[in-house]
Amino acid sequence: MPRYRRIVHVIGARPNYMKIAPIYRAIEQHAAATAAGVEQILVHTGQHYSPEMSTQFFDELNMPRPDINLEVGSGSHAVQTARIMEAFEPVLTERQPDLVLVVGDVNSTIACALDAKKLHVDVAHVEAGLRSFDMRMPEEVNRVMTDRISDLLFTTEESGNRNLQAEGIADDKVFFVGNCMIDSLVSHLPKARSRPTLEEQGVTEGNYVLVTLHRPSNVDDPDTLKQLMGTLAEAAQRKPILIPLHPRTRGNLERFGWLDKFLAIPDLKVCEPLGYLDFLRCQTGAAAILTDSGGIQEESTYLGVPCITMRENTERPATISQGTNRLIGNDREQVLTALDEALSPRSAEHPVPPLWDGKAAERIAAVLLSA
Repeated sequence: MPRYRRIVHVIGARPNYMKIAPIYRAIEQHAAATAAGVEQILVHTGQHYSPEMSTQFFDELNMPRPDINLEVGSGSHAVQTARIMEAFEPVLTERQPDLVLVVGDVNSTIACALDAKKLHVDVAHVEAGLRSFDMRMPEEVNRVMTDRISDLLFTTEESGNRNLQAEGIADDKVFFVGNCMIDSLVSHLPKARSRPTLEEQGVTEGNYVLVTLHRPSNVDDPDTLKQLMGTLAEAAQRKPILIPLHPRTRGNLERFGWLDKFLAIPDLKVCEPLGYLDFLRCQTGAAAILTDSGGIQEESTYLGVPCITMRENTERPATISQGTNRLIGNDREQVLTALDEALSPRSAEHPVPPLWDGKAAERIAAVLLSA
């Protein structure tokens, strides 16, 4: 008999799709191979929700539609977390799961983990142990608190193991399994490479810089955002820039009255947010990436594409010590210097962190379904 027979998976935001999809499939396959009766329930909290984008992600990642959509919508951190907890609690009382599996560090992660623990349901946290050591980041608060109350902690890199040990988490709760984001990447890379995305966006292989910026520290303050506009204008003089514009960034550009000026920057190509396969294709073809995203630091490391992270810290140090990532911040001169170095000729060989081999989800399934 499997260790857990009824598992609730929680999806709250876009990166969660890529982490849950391989786990869901691995559990399904493991259960079928062992004739184990396992029920999986997929809950979408609606924390970040676009019907069109969500449908596209489920189709591209070969995931079933959610069994339950809580439709909580946006709000302040307190309001959103409270809404999720209020909506998720009845799911637990009605469905009576043995385990709630949460991923990442969004508000849905901590909210659903808290509900589960208060109802004495085991919690598994995928991507445990990552630390930026910056408690001003809401994601860091979510990570630390979720790890503290989880029963099973699945780590993606060796720094996670060290962090959890330093925080007093029992060793028998921690499992170093690798990175489920890389599982999805490995699985879908051939399909992504065959897509005509670059032609559709008007860029050519190896001759553009991919940019994603959405964090409050970069786009909420008008002075910082104005400086970034200048940085991107100068960067576009080196190579054309492709930027799928995040709704938060677009909204702030509109609020400050700068959107038209931004769109008029020469050689800066702006598009709407892309689906998983199209965005992956854009990563594979980029000469370099400028970002403030956590997941892109990981994906670019696996792909061997130079990544410049415009943040003061990162919770993914393996992407620096064993990958292609550089932590720069948002100072214009430092960013442009790093970009020049990233665009210079480099070796085709690049290291990949241990266990980033496309089999993390299989290891998670083996732990969850062991007798």
